[in-house]
Amino acid sequence: MRRARAQDVAVEDLAREQAAAELARLAKEIAHHDRLYYQKSAPEISDAAYDALRRRNDAIEQRFPALVRADSPSKRVGAKPESGFAEVRHAVPMLSLNNAFTREDVEDFAARIRRFLSLKDEDAIELVAEPKIDGLSASLRYEDGALVLGATRGDGSVGENVTANLRHVRDVPHRLAGRAPGVLEVRGEVYMARSDFAALNRQREKDELPLYANPRNSASGSLRQIDPGITAERKLRFFAYAWGEMSEPPGDSYWHFLDRLRHWGFRVNPKARLCKSPEAALDFYAGIAGERASLDYDIDGVVYKVNRLDWQQRLGMVSRAPRWAIAHKFPAEQAQTVLDRITIQVGRTGTLTPVANLAPVTVGGVVVSRATLHNEDYIAEKDIREGDTVVVQRAGDVIPQVVEVVKAKRPKSAKPYRPHEMCPCPLKTPTAREPGEAARRCTGALACPFQQFERLRHFASRDAFDIEGLGHTHIEKFREEGLVATPADVFRLHRHKAKLLEREGWGEQSVANLLAAIEARRRIPLDKFIYALGIRQVGQATARLLAKHYRSADAWLEAMKNAQEERKENPDEMKKAEIVGPSYAELRSIEQIGFGVADEIVEFFGEQHNLDALETLLGEVTVEDFVAPAAAKSPISGKTIVFTGTLTAMGRNEAKARAEALGATVASSVSKKTDLVVVGADAGSKAKKAEELGIETIDEDAWLKLAGSQ
Repeated sequence: MRRARAQDVAVEDLAREQAAAELARLAKEIAHHDRLYYQKSAPEISDAAYDALRRRNDAIEQRFPALVRADSPSKRVGAKPESGFAEVRHAVPMLSLNNAFTREDVEDFAARIRRFLSLKDEDAIELVAEPKIDGLSASLRYEDGALVLGATRGDGSVGENVTANLRHVRDVPHRLAGRAPGVLEVRGEVYMARSDFAALNRQREKDELPLYANPRNSASGSLRQIDPGITAERKLRFFAYAWGEMSEPPGDSYWHFLDRLRHWGFRVNPKARLCKSPEAALDFYAGIAGERASLDYDIDGVVYKVNRLDWQQRLGMVSRAPRWAIAHKFPAEQAQTVLDRITIQVGRTGTLTPVANLAPVTVGGVVVSRATLHNEDYIAEKDIREGDTVVVQRAGDVIPQVVEVVKAKRPKSAKPYRPHEMCPCPLKTPTAREPGEAARRCTGALACPFQQFERLRHFASRDAFDIEGLGHTHIEKFREEGLVATPADVFRLHRHKAKLLEREGWGEQSVANLLAAIEARRRIPLDKFIYALGIRQVGQATARLLAKHYRSADAWLEAMKNAQEERKENPDEMKKAEIVGPSYAELRSIEQIGFGVADEIVEFFGEQHNLDALETLLGEVTVEDFVAPAAAKSPISGKTIVFTGTLTAMGRNEAKARAEALGATVASSVSKKTDLVVVGADAGSKAKKAEELGIETIDEDAWLKLAGSQ
């Protein structure tokens, strides 16, 4: 009997191998039609046929999330330009925003500002509230009043040069009105008005062309056209709301800066409001939510920004988001569907995550067939069972999750969920749940095939080694075929070139592209290297802290091995860092690294499999020393500072942030490597230890002068 082609099999009946093959076919076919449509304006299939391809791709990815390809159509809008755009490195990074979803989140945001700045109860916190435009972020650079460069946000550090296209966007002045700074970088959102979007689709329908899905995707695809004339036809618009590099201060307040933008000739959202308090900002949010449907542009929330620019400067940023701003998102759209069964997904650190497999339902314009159930406590708390009718929402309009059970519709046969005592991997290793933790973990460690796969995925991911073209499906297949088992094997794939060329759908060019992408990643910054190792609790921020402190891979590796030996020799003294030994004590002294994180790091170095994998990896790659961003020259640049006691004029968090901005490293405990200790009121053992070690100490007044705050 002839076996059915994968493309003829219903999504719910696809085997894993068939699904991978079908996703490969769909990626290639949809890319072909995208090129015809976006670059040639010559579609060869109907709108309905194209949409059917996209829906099938999305449905397969929902059912097999581990098979999502690096070149998946769901990860792009339209097609890449035929010749590409030149890269632009932003002089000042384009930051992202943290999100708030409830009134309590916004109140916590205001409370954090008050604590950080040591404000009194009677000190008002003025916020500027602006509708959050659902568009595409862009940056415009003006020199002597003339537009010289326009770029997309990209990854926040590097974007694309789309100057020619941005010149065709209405609301983007080619020359600024009145007096302007010699260098002025204005940032904002490119969008398509709903009325223009509707007119565009009416014309496309008349011309028998495929219709666009929504204004945001239309704006994004239109801005990245090789032919600027196509961009001009799309009637894009621009709201200005921020600055990057400026040759002079922007002013005293953000509200004043918006006024300056208007005078220079930019369009600022007329709905923006200066709110005298967080409560007034929340009232604005409620009002604009009611107007949302009648606006001529899409919004997905409200952005709150601290009005005083001196406060913004003091607050600074954390990770990749400013402390002085937050995006208050609108409630997620919800829908009801049936939970067919609960399956388990094993992460790179062995965490077992229960996943709800759902009858497909559309939520916020996206078909959802899988949703996270977080952990077994979450399931028990909500009493979620297979067969239940459940309420599903996309958290932050992105991640699907089950939020409620409709118990009135529960079938009599539904049984309570029982946690997995064995890992679903082929080894069937036992699972364990540590006291005080919500997660259940597989005890198979690196022997567990699921963990091996997830660790390799993490290793090649964008924020780690960022190997273009080495997607989930390729990693899984390479691992199954014995081509890769450890990270170092990725850099040895060139030895298997003949086998790669034998794989279905691979040719000389695709193999050459992959091997070239791998070769391009043989050098990596220390912080990315540490993050790529996938150590539990070591995210990007912690990896950067470690890199900043130890500076080189050799120094970090030696210190971690020493800390592991100290831990092994003193297993009962782990809460007394000084007793354990100097290397562990130094690790614990790093600001924001507690005992839990420190233990995870040294445990990683206590596993021989990890040490072997590290040694072979270091034989294949070069880890670049950490280079701190250039900071203003200051008396404390390059020094290690410890704060102790109560600071009255400047809060502890602000003092730490200020020290780091001036080029210093802030530690949480005093050691021989400490250069300076700032002693506040009621100082304790740290001040005493500094005296014993002969380390310089200063009081708060001296610190304020040193920090330039007096």
